[in-house]
Amino acid sequence: MPRPMPTQTRDVLPDPDPRFVRTASGERLRVPEGWTLLPPGDPGLTRRVKREGPTWTVQERRGRKIFSRGVWAPAERVERVRAELASERSDPRYHRRLEQSRARREAQEAEYARSFCDSVFAFLAFDPRYEEVARCLAEIVTAHAAEVGSGTVARTERIPIEQRAEAAVIAWMRHQTTGYDEMRIPRVKGMRREVRRMLATRSRQILERYRRGEPIPESCPLRRALTTPPPAADDMLL
Repeated sequence: MPRPMPTQTRDVLPDPDPRFVRTASGERLRVPEGWTLLPPGDPGLTRRVKREGPTWTVQERRGRKIFSRGVWAPAERVERVRAELASERSDPRYHRRLEQSRARREAQEAEYARSFCDSVFAFLAFDPRYEEVARCLAEIVTAHAAEVGSGTVARTERIPIEQRAEAAVIAWMRHQTTGYDEMRIPRVKGMRREVRRMLATRSRQILERYRRGEPIPESCPLRRALTTPPPAADDMLL
């Protein structure tokens, strides 16, 4: 019979029994008496509930992604914080602050997108005869990679923005100018990394031709990727 556990803050896994959870090591724990499961969907409420004391955050991994299944916390605390937050949200001043915060974030994101686009353009360093190509490519890569929540290398702060720009260009070219997405790569340790390294070398060779101002043939994968129109919405449904 599982024994009750101290109500310390922890991350847990779901259990078939709704009043139990499991630890990463497989230990089965009974949910403390008087606790309720706060479902996901209201980040502000969840943050406040977790900030006020011990909670159990239920997470489930599916493939490479982790999904929240809610937070166990004392029912009294959840209801009190929910009521407090509802009262705050009914105040017009709350909505004004919310709009001001949203406007600041949008301005910050717009500034980051401009900086990232400039960094991509600087990395490309195409010959003046291909300046418009460089600007077009920089805008396309930025639109794809710098979007909030994209999960791409452009959103990481672990490396300088110049390195983010280079990695974003190479990643975009891998998917748009090579057959990488259709490749069947053996599940051998290091094989996918090696394939990516090989394709990155090819992509850099293509970029060098634009940097040197060489004549670019119609068959150039980058030229085709930039001039081929995206599929129509109806085509994408087929």
